[in-house]
Amino acid sequence: MTRAKLSAIFAALVASICVAVPALAQNWPSQNITLVVPFTPGGSTDILARLLGQKLTEALGQSVIIESRPGAGGSSGSAQVARARPDGNTLVMGHIGTLGVNPSLYKDLQYDPIKSFAHISLLAKVHNVLVVNPAVPAKNVLEFIDYAKKNPGKMNYGSGGNGSAAHIAAAAFMVQTGTEFTHVPYRGTSPMMTDLLSGQLQFAMTGAPTVLQHVAGGTLRALGVSAESRIKAAPDLPTIAEAGVPGFEASQWYGVMAPAGTPASVVERLNVEVRKALASKEIVEALDRDGAEPWPSSPEEFRAHIAKEIPRWAGVIAKAKITAE
Repeated sequence: MTRAKLSAIFAALVASICVAVPALAQNWPSQNITLVVPFTPGGSTDILARLLGQKLTEALGQSVIIESRPGAGGSSGSAQVARARPDGNTLVMGHIGTLGVNPSLYKDLQYDPIKSFAHISLLAKVHNVLVVNPAVPAKNVLEFIDYAKKNPGKMNYGSGGNGSAAHIAAAAFMVQTGTEFTHVPYRGTSPMMTDLLSGQLQFAMTGAPTVLQHVAGGTLRALGVSAESRIKAAPDLPTIAEAGVPGFEASQWYGVMAPAGTPASVVERLNVEVRKALASKEIVEALDRDGAEPWPSSPEEFRAHIAKEIPRWAGVIAKAKITAE
């Protein structure tokens, strides 16, 4: 085959792709959309995904199906979506762990938090709450620190896995306060909560949506919230910073993404609908109840936030000597 014929074939292929992509975007969505949660059901990411999925279903006229694909601190499901067809029919919940923490934990991470995705919007900040089993005598943050220093390494805390947001938040607290705890990783937040409530774990620093109901019921005691200011869901609960650890902040954040290469018109439509969803009364009230706050953004703002978070958590991981093992 001559070079001229090869060039002609290549040009035809490029032309067909250029025609197909706008056509695909114009007809979107024409089928159900899968929103992947790269963690086990029951945690903050899953709760937020279901709220968002319901609103997008109403707005787009196609069902948004929530699918849990846990593994490797959320990196397994995230990598699967990064490799998916960029047609707008597969989305993934981004998270402080998968986007800000995992690059410093996994040497063979199968995706790039910035290059592998079409970033749609940040969604929300979900503030971590420092909670203890009632058997722990500490009634406030300073008493907790004092008790921990008198019992170095004897207090166990749980998380949804090595490198999870709850793990990193507690590690940041440990580094900043000079305390020493023993980390017990679980395969998801739900089994961790079971052991925290039973007393096998002494404390956790995890998302407010997961723990506030237990605080209200008296089965856990809340000592502080990792936010910059007090949260509406628990206005009497001090921030950890005001309770004795100045400058401490370690909230979780979330966003929604599609595979890189998703048509710009699809990303723009999703950004518009996500912003509408986050402004809806239902989601605002639900987030308020759970100690979270809506945090919509442009795709560019989302990418810039990730770029700032990666070096921030790399420092905590290095100081706390955290590994993914």
